[in-house]
Amino acid sequence: MSETSIMIKDVPKQDRPRERLIELGATHLSNQELLAILLGSGTRQESVTSLAQRLLIHFEGVMLLKDATIEELTAIRGIGSAKAVLILSAIELGRRIQQMKPVERYMIRSPEDGADFVMEEMRELKQEHFIVLFLNTKNQVLHRQTIFIGSLNASIVHPREVFKEAVKRSAASIICAHNHPSGDPTPSQEDIHVTRRLQECGKMIGIELLDHLVIGDRKFISLKEKGYL
Repeated sequence: MSETSIMIKDVPKQDRPRERLIELGATHLSNQELLAILLGSGTRQESVTSLAQRLLIHFEGVMLLKDATIEELTAIRGIGSAKAVLILSAIELGRRIQQMKPVERYMIRSPEDGADFVMEEMRELKQEHFIVLFLNTKNQVLHRQTIFIGSLNASIVHPREVFKEAVKRSAASIICAHNHPSGDPTPSQEDIHVTRRLQECGKMIGIELLDHLVIGDRKFISLKEKGYL
């Protein structure tokens, strides 16, 4: 019969690291508390927080723990292979994140930059595609997403779908673009109506519509340059 282990739930609620993380955020937790969350449970004789503390003492803190092997971890009383694997996985994930290099993002300084970013992809499409570029405060592209495929219509291209993604991506501003399969980028009245509707909604929530580009065959029109924004 397996021994009853002391779980995190056996710790008073205000002292449970999981609850503290949810309430305060991970940055407010000690190394011991973060390690206790990974371990999940202690042993019949020892609480999980005590086991986490003993583990840190054994490795003289996290600096040596990051180089621990599975054999070194499982040699410690209360640390089985399952707990050791969780610890090593978390350490390796942290190491990989630390080593990641920042992605060099495309910066849009002008309507030409925006058109260049989407032209080759959009100019030969046989249907109208309405896409949105989500930008950060430096006008760098955070994300590009197709919102709608088909003839542009204000009742279909709903601001909710556009700005929901903008909020999700923490975008400071957006640029919209859609193509005219005919190759002629002259904006229609519906194009202008959609643009103004998106502009008004953007102002209300604090995410600026910088431009709406109509893409033709190797040519484009900026509705901002035409005075519609």
